[in-house]
Amino acid sequence: MAENQYTEDNIRSLDWKEHIRLRPGMYIGKLGDGSSADDGIYILVKEVMDNCIDEFVMGNGKRIDIVVKDGKVTARDFGRGIPLGKVQEVVSKMNTGAKYDSKAFKKAVGLNGVGTKAVNALSSHFMIYSVRNGEKAQVSFSQGNVVEELKRSKSDEPDGTYVEFIPDDTVFKKYAFKTAYLEKMIWNYCYLNRGLTIKFSGKNFLSKNGLKDLLENNMDGDPLYPIIHLEGEDIEVAFTHGKTYGEDYYSFVNGQHTTQGGTHQSAFRESVAKVIKDFYGKNYEASDIRQSIVAAVAVKVIEPVFESQTKTKLGSLEIEPGGETMRTFINNFLKEKLDNFLHRNPEVVDILEKKIKQSEKERKELSGIRKIARDRAKKANLHNKKLRDCRVHLTDLKNDRREETTLFITEGDSASGSITKSRDVNTQAVFSLKGKPLNSYGLTKKVVYENEEFNLIQAALNIEDDMDDLRYNNIVIATDADVDGMHIRMLLLTFFLQFFPDLVKRNHVYVLQTPLFRVRNKKKTIYCYSEEERRSAMAELGKNPEITRFKGLGEISPDEFKHFIGEDIRLEPVMLSKEASIDSILSYYMGKNTQQRQEFIIDNLRVEEAVDNDTNELDKAS
Repeated sequence: MAENQYTEDNIRSLDWKEHIRLRPGMYIGKLGDGSSADDGIYILVKEVMDNCIDEFVMGNGKRIDIVVKDGKVTARDFGRGIPLGKVQEVVSKMNTGAKYDSKAFKKAVGLNGVGTKAVNALSSHFMIYSVRNGEKAQVSFSQGNVVEELKRSKSDEPDGTYVEFIPDDTVFKKYAFKTAYLEKMIWNYCYLNRGLTIKFSGKNFLSKNGLKDLLENNMDGDPLYPIIHLEGEDIEVAFTHGKTYGEDYYSFVNGQHTTQGGTHQSAFRESVAKVIKDFYGKNYEASDIRQSIVAAVAVKVIEPVFESQTKTKLGSLEIEPGGETMRTFINNFLKEKLDNFLHRNPEVVDILEKKIKQSEKERKELSGIRKIARDRAKKANLHNKKLRDCRVHLTDLKNDRREETTLFITEGDSASGSITKSRDVNTQAVFSLKGKPLNSYGLTKKVVYENEEFNLIQAALNIEDDMDDLRYNNIVIATDADVDGMHIRMLLLTFFLQFFPDLVKRNHVYVLQTPLFRVRNKKKTIYCYSEEERRSAMAELGKNPEITRFKGLGEISPDEFKHFIGEDIRLEPVMLSKEASIDSILSYYMGKNTQQRQEFIIDNLRVEEAVDNDTNELDKAS
């Protein structure tokens, strides 16, 4: 047997762009295809946007123009512009940037000089120019390599920096930007930077009231009491209570949306409960105080420490190196500001205490049921094997595959069997439903524990006590593309929206798209997800291709299924529009029959009949 050689020839040094392209996950997290808000293409946009925002924060420029069209992104700020002699270096030389100088960027979002270099290296086209005092410097790259050398010229454009890039499709395969995700990102920048106007898709995005606007625009239904909005030096908070279950938080550090929270969010959760409990002078449970809370907290930190390059979770224990702890800083702020507010607003005090007592009563009523349900869930998982778990979980903070963790919720033994046999056992788990779930619309949380399916789903997700304990980043509903499958999908979505709306709001819930048709000849097989794709495939393969229509997930063999839940997976995110509340959505789809819904069903059945007729004609033609 040949020995493995280990010599000087095995040692290799990568330059900056090679390292980024070889290990993109270190810089932008997961790649994805744009179906998830934390996919790599959005991180690229964010990295470019962060630099524009930092200019505004430093008092330079009040407008940013963003265009996303045909896969190309452009961003133009009207700040000071990068010093012309350094335009090329700041996007192509690691550890280069102004943000190492804490005097220039004391509380900046980007700190390590990597962001735009990663964008450059991961783009098939990247161009940047800077304008300062009537002069312009411009340079272009492809995959981090210079394709048009730096050139300087006269310019009558206003000062500032312009960046355009196209994500490299050899890295980001079959990607597409979703406008809803981009708009949410842009709105968050505006909420955190009052006075800033961002122009995107022909609309101007602007916030006058900061985090108060954020809650008003994102709350489901009306608040129980007017939003409490408090501000201080380097901190802003807004919160109220709603009518849904759970706790809903939006947290930010130096303008960065920390979607996974961190020390500042934990400190807020702890402090808001303590201050309210002390105000009433009663030993209320923190969970009862926070039940149904909707809150936003933003802090500014000197030299923040994040748990990854994508900056989704704050790790800093102090507000600045060697300074006050995050917990003390936030607690002192709320102890003064929130306590004063409550003393001045007795009507809010009454409503809030009534809500706390209601939560306390419900918790006590459920306590016995919860214990029985937990024991039942453990036995079911051991003996019935409804959950076929994976090895890595979202709670494995040091595992670089934690963001890939996925739970497929599917129906029946055949479908769950196909997925189980073809899954990645490291990151993909499968939960098998037994028949159709209960319609939970309008029911109380008691049903979550008394209904076996719901209780086991909750236990599998590990979200009984705290959403931060969620075990899987992606929750994927995988049902047949027929009437029964659609009904099961709606029943599951009703369950999540009714009792765990944060799962949807935090972009954890998806629907698996599987092909409707397989079109093939002896040389090639094409999987089609729509009638249009099927027609195109038939035209491409020519005379008399074999056509198979998949009527259920169980009809797809494990060998084929591995493509549809692997690299070529297609996920449709479940998203809530700003215009419709959860209650209005569920009432329309899952409540008592209404004339509106009957008309909707009739209209859409006509469309489906037309499609089926068209399909039959195509079958005859083939």
